[in-house]
Amino acid sequence: MKKTIIHVVGARPNFMKIAPIFVSIEEQNKKNNGLFIDQFIVHTGQHYGKEMSDSFFRDLGIPDPHFNLNVGSGSHAYQTANIMLSFERVLNELTPDFVVVVGDVNSTVACTITAKKLGIRVAHVESGLRSFDRSMPEELNRILTDSISDILFTTEQSADNNLKNEGITSEKIFFVGNTMIDSLVRQLKNADQIDTLKNINIDVSKGDHFKYGLLTMHRPANVDSTTVLSGFLESLSSLSNNIPILFPAHPRTMKQIIENKLESIFTSTEEVLLNKKGMALIDPMGYYDMINLMRSADYVITDSGGIQEETTYLGIPCFTIRENTERPVTIDHGTNILVGQNSKLLSDEISKITAGKQKKGTIPPLWDGKASERIVDTLTNSLDSR
Repeated sequence: MKKTIIHVVGARPNFMKIAPIFVSIEEQNKKNNGLFIDQFIVHTGQHYGKEMSDSFFRDLGIPDPHFNLNVGSGSHAYQTANIMLSFERVLNELTPDFVVVVGDVNSTVACTITAKKLGIRVAHVESGLRSFDRSMPEELNRILTDSISDILFTTEQSADNNLKNEGITSEKIFFVGNTMIDSLVRQLKNADQIDTLKNINIDVSKGDHFKYGLLTMHRPANVDSTTVLSGFLESLSSLSNNIPILFPAHPRTMKQIIENKLESIFTSTEEVLLNKKGMALIDPMGYYDMINLMRSADYVITDSGGIQEETTYLGIPCFTIRENTERPVTIDHGTNILVGQNSKLLSDEISKITAGKQKKGTIPPLWDGKASERIVDTLTNSLDSR
């Protein structure tokens, strides 16, 4: 028996989430157990980074996308509408049995609606996460996607509770763990082969452990306002006088820094290494380099959901510069602390690290690198039943 699945990706982190599922399906296909799943990757082109080269896909164990819709940037309405139009053509060509969507980007909700309108079943990976802040586009995407999906795979128990509170029946919900962590577990050894610090001109081969904080920041609430962005950077620059900060700037953030002439806040990597202080602006990092920067950092400051999860698994202190998080398990079990835009709270928490009193975390339940296997088992059972 042959069935067809489409995996939808819209941004770079989505590839890390679908890669272990794709690999697990390939492994199951080789067992020749009577069911063969033909699978295709559709990249909507919502976001596309220069670091997504052929080696990026090879390292994750997946092929280049079979379809690239090349939607590009634009308003939420523009992106959503154009993704729906283009994805409908792919669905009509492939007539899949299942569409698998991940995360909470515009591509997720657009492809879910399009598939359901054509009577095609949808599985949502990373269902049920809620910030309870409907001013965030991602929150609306999550709610809408979950409300019409057929199978909902969750990463933490709070997500199950959220879905049930919204009226989703229990038989649709499967607590499986976190495929983002599956990718992290699989790639740690490969990341070991790269000397990331040396590649950004910080050669520590002759010295002891190089202390530094790592900053990532890209959400509109933090970077689109000149006042907020400059205030953040000035505060962080002051903090970097104690422990230097490395800042691989997201293109969105870099655009704002340049347009608002904020480059003077930063110091060069050479000065950071020499003086052991300052904040260095560096190029966006590939997946392996970001893994290395995270696990060698003394702490991470971020507004990224995925990094909250990865730092929790790696046991690295994480300070989330948002007023809320849709991933409470990273606080309840992990190393994450919400600091919002409170620079004094951030400073106080970093001081605890230097005093050896930082928050200790544990790895959440089912974050064991096997979430994709549980997902594939569920999908296989569902396909077998039709």
